[in-house]
Amino acid sequence: MHELLPFIIALVVAIVLIEMLADKLRVAYPVLLVIAGLLISFIPGLPNIQIDPDMIFFIFLPPLLFEASWSISFKEMKKWWRIIGSFAFLVVFFSALAVALFANYYIPGITLALGFLLGGIVSPPDAVSTGAIMKFVKIPKSTSAILEGESLLNDASSLIIVRFALVAVGSGQFIFQTAIRDFSWMVIGGIAIGLLGGWLFMQAHKKLPTDAPSDIVFTLVEPYLLYWAAEQVQSSGVLAVVAGGLFLSIRRFSFLSSASRIKAFSFWEALIFILNGIVFMLIGLALPEVVRGLRADGIPLGRAILYGCLVTVILIVTRMVSSYGALVATLIFRPSVAPGRGLSRRRRLGMPLLLGWTGMRGVVSLAAALSIPLTLPDGEAFPHRNLILFITFTVILFTLLIQGLTLPYLIKRTNLFDYGRELTEDEAKIKVKNQLVVETLRLLKEKHEKGLYKDPHLQKMINMWEDKISQPEKMKMTETSKQNYLELLENQRQFLAGLKKDPELHEEYIHWQIYQIDLEEERIKLL
Repeated sequence: MHELLPFIIALVVAIVLIEMLADKLRVAYPVLLVIAGLLISFIPGLPNIQIDPDMIFFIFLPPLLFEASWSISFKEMKKWWRIIGSFAFLVVFFSALAVALFANYYIPGITLALGFLLGGIVSPPDAVSTGAIMKFVKIPKSTSAILEGESLLNDASSLIIVRFALVAVGSGQFIFQTAIRDFSWMVIGGIAIGLLGGWLFMQAHKKLPTDAPSDIVFTLVEPYLLYWAAEQVQSSGVLAVVAGGLFLSIRRFSFLSSASRIKAFSFWEALIFILNGIVFMLIGLALPEVVRGLRADGIPLGRAILYGCLVTVILIVTRMVSSYGALVATLIFRPSVAPGRGLSRRRRLGMPLLLGWTGMRGVVSLAAALSIPLTLPDGEAFPHRNLILFITFTVILFTLLIQGLTLPYLIKRTNLFDYGRELTEDEAKIKVKNQLVVETLRLLKEKHEKGLYKDPHLQKMINMWEDKISQPEKMKMTETSKQNYLELLENQRQFLAGLKKDPELHEEYIHWQIYQIDLEEERIKLL
């Protein structure tokens, strides 16, 4: 362990520096991390990092999924649930099926069960890669909500396919009735455990005398316990984490203090950045080892690269075809809920093309591939494990380099996502702030007329800075002033929570304004 410590520290520093370089170059940082990991792997004398396949899911996936469920807008998920469900479940299944049929037909020794295993591994697009790319281009909130919702749910659907494929490979048979029963329990049990666990954790936050550090520790423990509890009863740990995370996210303002929310935001932002950085770096670092495994299995490198290229093409084509299929089905059966209503025919037909081009693979595919056991239950080596790993790495690398580097150019060049109907980010923030100012003034006048707000600090807020300079001793806030002002901030939060019903306002902007209020509350508490 002492030998690995300098290497791990250097790896973390490299991740931070590469992210800075990516921002400067305006390139998605996962692309540079994969390339850097590949280049670093050729440096002689580096320590060999071995990751236990049974632990890869437990280390990385729970916190990544939990944070994603807190970041997503549940309101937007409900609004676009049809197309999100289509991409998260149907498109993932069709992608896995297409890869399975191709692999079974074209790759020697790959059975249908192994083909489904490969298809389940490479079928889910990666939210981190897409999100990193979207930093440099503007797309409508409806489109980003669809991509975020898809990425949150497709992990669960793809990993369910992986689990059933592993069982089929290990046992050599697939019983349909048993599969339906197990699938139902995985879905229902996972969601139920997540909701129950989320409720229990919410009660713990409310009833225990927690502070910001203990609240943050609880939020770190929650995804791991939810995942572990679900896996112990053979249900879906992924769905448990997602369901529990969404449950807690919706109610975060009722059981977390402003200090906990502010400090937890920074903590989780740094944690997720490091976890994602390590995973993408591992993609490049592990590739040479997988190549050596291929050579030991007698598989030519050129042929393996060809397999990876063909699987990548199949995934891209399948996603695009599915995108157009989802659009056609929506226009036929529910035209009123189709995204981008009122667009020209060119933009309406071009939008699925770009949605199909957003299918970069990443964290979940890598975790699923590395989780393949080394041996079967009978002790024999797992068949074609190195080939499946290599194809997975190839798909991740090619989609990041080809789609990841060209997607920003396509978005800017085609203007297909320039709807012109949604509020811009600045307009939405101004609208939230203006409505908040109107409500605050109404509340202050109401309290003043009732004789409840006679505090000079609140009545002379406009002249606060001048009075602080001239007569700072008179501006010291009393405990009564603090309580009145904190009450006002809480009323502002409650009003903003009601704005979620406004169809023009995305929850992100409302949460942004609530975050400003949280910061103000912490400032007042320190006076």
